[in-house]
Amino acid sequence: MKALIQRVRNANVTVNGELVSNIGQGLCIFIGISNTDTAKDMEFMARKLLSLKLFNDETDKRWKRNVVDADLELLCVSQFTLYNTWKGNKPDFHLAMPGDRSKEFYEQFLELLRNQYKPDKVKDGVFGEYMQVSIQNDGPVTLEIESPPISEKSKTKDKPKQAISEIESDER
Repeated sequence: MKALIQRVRNANVTVNGELVSNIGQGLCIFIGISNTDTAKDMEFMARKLLSLKLFNDETDKRWKRNVVDADLELLCVSQFTLYNTWKGNKPDFHLAMPGDRSKEFYEQFLELLRNQYKPDKVKDGVFGEYMQVSIQNDGPVTLEIESPPISEKSKTKDKPKQAISEIESDER
């Protein structure tokens, strides 16, 4: 999973000129789902989004509070285009999870966020619709997070062990 996160003063989503969702201060999060994402990626992303320290504290010290500490809102917008590659000048989206599977995955992700925070503080757009998203970025602060693919996680875990065993065998 990939998230493009914007700290906002406010944000809203409209479809066909009708307001679908809006938030005050908080985070507007564009969510991309890859065709290899699992429940572990979903759990990682939810945990990370709720714990990022992107807001000032009461004494105005920067980067001290997360969205939960500050009791702020989240606006999630599904965005398969985050998993693009390029074929010349044309985007290709073969890395994104297909629509039918990703809709269910995205809805589960929203439910997980709502269960881990406050259901009324987690808003979203309309999956698969052509949306207009209006954002008043605060800072501006725009950040990206990606959950590591399972294959990457296993490679990193094995490398130190492999390196140690190679050193030990060289010493013998």
